[in-house]
Amino acid sequence: MTVRDRLFGNWGRGAAWQFDAPHSSTGAVELTKRHPVYSLTKHGALNGNMRVNLSWQMRTSVIHEKPSRGAMRHPFRKFTPEVVQAQGPAMVSVDLDLACMYELWDGSKGVVQPLGNILGSINSPPYVQLSGDDRFGSGSGETIYVNMDHRDEIKRLLVFVYIYDGTPAFERTQATVTLYPGNGPRLEVALHERAPEARSCAVVLIENDKKEIVVRREMRYVYGFQSELDRLYGWGLQWGRGYKSSKV
Repeated sequence: MTVRDRLFGNWGRGAAWQFDAPHSSTGAVELTKRHPVYSLTKHGALNGNMRVNLSWQMRTSVIHEKPSRGAMRHPFRKFTPEVVQAQGPAMVSVDLDLACMYELWDGSKGVVQPLGNILGSINSPPYVQLSGDDRFGSGSGETIYVNMDHRDEIKRLLVFVYIYDGTPAFERTQATVTLYPGNGPRLEVALHERAPEARSCAVVLIENDKKEIVVRREMRYVYGFQSELDRLYGWGLQWGRGYKSSKV
């Protein structure tokens, strides 16, 4: 093997590894279209309480968005004064909720969600519990806890986010769902895809086939609410109209 071969023979594999590596600069594993699946079993993350957190904040302008192709083709355009537009349409009000449909191996099915104050339980079935309802996109967001010590009783969990009230504008919320297993890196899913008018999004599906527990990125937007996600994933629950308390 020549020196050239040693230097460049594995270049393609090395480059592919660099582009394929799912770890971000923060040490988190980003679940993406290209890398949608993470095995909790293979990484030994099967014990303790796994946290699933939704954090979000409102984006009120497009100042921080990437420049358009036109701006790249005409670099001096950035020195041209922009037309001042009314800020009213950009100011949107959105109330995101984190929720989880569950199915246990004994056939029990249900949902944990802010609507109806169905918060679940961490130490008894369904072993899934919601921390509370964040209506304003605070730093801590909303968190669901999953008791992985009872993993053998859990068949599947569908973590989803829906817009309870306000403008259906997921792309303006800068939302992220982050999973914190009891061991190993955190898993991040960014809700950055544009889905005009969508009111719900299935974010991740956690499945247990009794041999392996995997987290799968879904990112499936729908224009309805829980009942539409139910039909999409075949949960078979009965749904009715729900409301939140007027208290804040």
